[in-house]
Amino acid sequence: MSQSIAGKVAIIGVGTTKFGELFEQTYNDLVVESTFEAYDDAGITGDDIEAAWLGCYLPLGWGYDGTGGPALAEALNLYPKPISRVSNYCTTGMEAVRNAALAVASGLYDCVLAVGAEKMREVPPRGSLVAQHVEKLHPLFGKGRTAPGSFAILATRYFEEFGAGKEDLAEVAVKNHYHGSLNPKAHFRKEITKEQVLKAPPVTEPLGLYDCCPTTDGAAAVVLCRADLAEKQFGKKDYVLIDGMGLSCANGYINTQFNPRFDFLGFDATTEASRQAYVQAGVTNPLEEIDVAEVHDCFTITEILNYEDLGFVKKGEGPEFVKSGASRLGGALPVNTSGGLKSCGHPIGATGARVIANLTEQLLGRYGERQVPGAQRALGHTLGGPGSVSSVFVLSKN
Repeated sequence: MSQSIAGKVAIIGVGTTKFGELFEQTYNDLVVESTFEAYDDAGITGDDIEAAWLGCYLPLGWGYDGTGGPALAEALNLYPKPISRVSNYCTTGMEAVRNAALAVASGLYDCVLAVGAEKMREVPPRGSLVAQHVEKLHPLFGKGRTAPGSFAILATRYFEEFGAGKEDLAEVAVKNHYHGSLNPKAHFRKEITKEQVLKAPPVTEPLGLYDCCPTTDGAAAVVLCRADLAEKQFGKKDYVLIDGMGLSCANGYINTQFNPRFDFLGFDATTEASRQAYVQAGVTNPLEEIDVAEVHDCFTITEILNYEDLGFVKKGEGPEFVKSGASRLGGALPVNTSGGLKSCGHPIGATGARVIANLTEQLLGRYGERQVPGAQRALGHTLGGPGSVSSVFVLSKN
């Protein structure tokens, strides 16, 4: 890597909608709400935006909105500015932010917008993401494949290798639901007990209902600018800097589980994306240098694997990390203070942008009951594919 993005791009405004079953709002409603909240936060209007990126994973899966850049131009009246739509599985929202940041760092634009949005709830029972896997994937390798099934295999392998069990997964669910209960914009705002998790209906052995994130409606927006203009042009004394960002496509969507190098104990994409981000940010000891993190907990086992793949702990030590309270508010490295995908929800195109927005709130000290005192550096992580692609950001307060 010949250059680093560190210190070149500032985040000066963020906005998020509530996540959940938002039947009363259209896709455009969500885009407008999150974007105008970000505009207000940045102290700008749409006239200041020179270019924009829209993250929407699968628009034709749930409706006809978000199919391209013109969808964002129409909703926000950004004609005739350059706007692109990006899609990269569950990293989609973060990919919109990454592309926007690269455009600013290149010197092409001074101020840009990244929006992630998805409406996943307005589908009939046989129109769900699970159904689409069955109908649209490879006629052989896609048969019977679901997201819960793909990650359940990793849980089974992890249990066998390290002697962990369902009780360890339950620790993640209980923690993230507690964090989500404090989040007014979370999909699920209730605490749960370990007993509830263990007695919940099974989904795919060993994963139960509370081990799985929901499908969700929601949107998030991020305004970025050249770091040297954050105060001089936009009057921001407090803002967030991008210290490093990484992206890795380590496998194909279908062939991840068929790769002979895949040991079912973690994801190469996360390891490589975090390596890239850490090099740019100068991070050598993540557990000591990161104050708060948002990681991809599509399933409870995924969060445990993330602890290890991101270098917070060594292989096999993830269960003890969560059981010790280290990843809970008040712990050594609070993880998913939003409630994570598990409780906050997972509108695929929005999640990565929401992660960046929530961490910005943390670093600026305005996260309310979920605030990590004195947080100066944060890590954001998404994983998609399932497990074939990952994005990692390292952020800091200016």
